[in-house]
Amino acid sequence: MSSSKLHRNPPFRAEHLGSLLRTDKLLETRHAWEAGKKSAKDLEAVEDTDVKEIVKLQYDLGYEAITDGEYRRHMFWGSFWPGLEGMTEIATPDPDLFRMYIPDIAAFTEAGYKPGETVLCTGKIRHVGSTYTAQFDYLKSLVPESKWAGLKLTLAAPNWYHLRYKEGKAYPKDVYKNDDEYFADVAKAYQAELKILYEHGLRNVQFDDPNLAYFCSEAMIEGWKKDPLNTCSPDELLEKYIDLYNACVAEIPDDMHVGVHLCRGNFVNSRHFSEGGYDRIATLLFQKLNMHTYYLEYDTARAGGFEPLQHLPKNKNVILGVVTSKFPQLENEDEMVERVKEAAKWIAKGTGETEKEALNRCGVSPQCGFASHSSGNAVKWEDMIAKLKLVRRIADRIWPGEP
Repeated sequence: MSSSKLHRNPPFRAEHLGSLLRTDKLLETRHAWEAGKKSAKDLEAVEDTDVKEIVKLQYDLGYEAITDGEYRRHMFWGSFWPGLEGMTEIATPDPDLFRMYIPDIAAFTEAGYKPGETVLCTGKIRHVGSTYTAQFDYLKSLVPESKWAGLKLTLAAPNWYHLRYKEGKAYPKDVYKNDDEYFADVAKAYQAELKILYEHGLRNVQFDDPNLAYFCSEAMIEGWKKDPLNTCSPDELLEKYIDLYNACVAEIPDDMHVGVHLCRGNFVNSRHFSEGGYDRIATLLFQKLNMHTYYLEYDTARAGGFEPLQHLPKNKNVILGVVTSKFPQLENEDEMVERVKEAAKWIAKGTGETEKEALNRCGVSPQCGFASHSSGNAVKWEDMIAKLKLVRRIADRIWPGEP
């Protein structure tokens, strides 16, 4: 997979992670639609208006990796499964389905919420139609064709339909004998999806993946090791997930940019899910996973230091999430500039590049979206704008004149 250039094509110097705060009108209309008090057409009309306005705002703030704010979604994973034959949503899941030590499951249940979007395999998986093309086609209609290559679509992580569930619960054994068979069909579904999206003009894909970050969590690792049902080690499972990703993107064209955001959680009230530095997964993550770009959370000490970036190869990029989207307080701009430069020093140490060369493969962003859950978190609209402006200023100081 060829490396991406950081100029007119993604990734860009100033990025955000996809989800943006919804307007009160959009939230009210969605809730009314869910209650049967508004039609789907009513909801779509508000979505269209708000997407159009949020696209203009992103351009006004100086961003090129434009998203629709995930305004047509309830949660960040964006419901890939309805386009798959053989997958079924469980509205009221039995708690016994879940590995309760998986960080997001623990956070949801402790907060009194049911785990988000429980989808199980119930038959052979087959891709039968894209659930994303309508979202992307509308987004594309709002900008000139010269800007299409920067438009970004966030996709659910392929391992989302596996890690959360206890051994033997993600799929029936009479349908798939083992994980390898199951993952092979999941990968084929993603290959089909990416092909369709490419044909619609998409060139910039970001996988949103909390699960990879969970392998940094000692609490998750300990829970995994104590679980008598598990048939492989955490490291073996991580390798399987990397192989799954590589199969998903194996057939993408050379001009399609793919990246992965290692999310540590951004639940209601800005609660995070997992902690732990990237050290224990860095070699596999950076050197074996076939992604052009890594969007990494680096806003607090829970993500550890920049030392793991020594393992980032010369043909890959990193977007450094040094600005938090969780809380309104603004970071010190000078300190954030220095943090990005510190990260570049560690990258250069690992590759033998100059620090300037290492900086050429970096960008800056908030550490997560502003509304992974449609209800948002502990920041208000004006806080989000201030954070996005700060990211743009940091980028302009380090890489003047670059998008």
